[in-house]
Amino acid sequence: MSDAAQPTAAEVRAAAEAVKAALDRHLDAVEARTGEDDPAVYDAFNALAAAAEAYDERLYDRYDEVTPFEIPAADDALPPYAGPDDPHALTVLIRRDYAVAQPQRLLGQAQRIVDLDPEADGGPGAGAVVGNSVHAALGVLFGEYEPDEIASRHKEFGLEEGDSTLWVSAADDLPEPGEWLSTPFDQADPQQIVCRFDVSSVFDDEELLDGDDDDDEDDDGADDDADASSAQGDPEGERV
Repeated sequence: MSDAAQPTAAEVRAAAEAVKAALDRHLDAVEARTGEDDPAVYDAFNALAAAAEAYDERLYDRYDEVTPFEIPAADDALPPYAGPDDPHALTVLIRRDYAVAQPQRLLGQAQRIVDLDPEADGGPGAGAVVGNSVHAALGVLFGEYEPDEIASRHKEFGLEEGDSTLWVSAADDLPEPGEWLSTPFDQADPQQIVCRFDVSSVFDDEELLDGDDDDDEDDDGADDDADASSAQGDPEGERV
């Protein structure tokens, strides 16, 4: 960045003052909150996040320094709940990602299913197809087992877990039968979400890195050198 494009010292100072004002507004909103999902708290949270991000950017551009804290972006937070207080129906949305880590194991498991039940994949002769097609093997596997069972036995089937998420949404009534089947995830309303659970290796990596920092503080100088050498050869120990 050129000097002309850099923020001035006064602009950095103004951004810092904006953070202080946003902190006061957020605390005021929290102290005066009227319920668990008070929109005033939500708005103040977003304003604080925006002010902190603006200050961090200006501080870095001007002085090549960063702040020691991180406030999640507004896009990462759910909006205030606006669904019924006494929901009579629930919608549970689940996504699980898998990598086909061991294709031969997957093919072998699918082949055993077909051998035990020749109709498992739609009719006689399916066995020959499964023996040569991961696509067909996946069809047999997910046609035979419930998704929860596959999740608990994924290693047995040659699969490796990726990220997963579960959303529980509230509704006044169940939709008409067949109404949403063609687009099952398109009608999810973030303001109807009661709770959400995310699972990702990203969280585990962050905890691992935090733990490594603590361990380094307790080690002696010689041990520090050994640990640092080991970490350089361990891709899981690198921050991306």
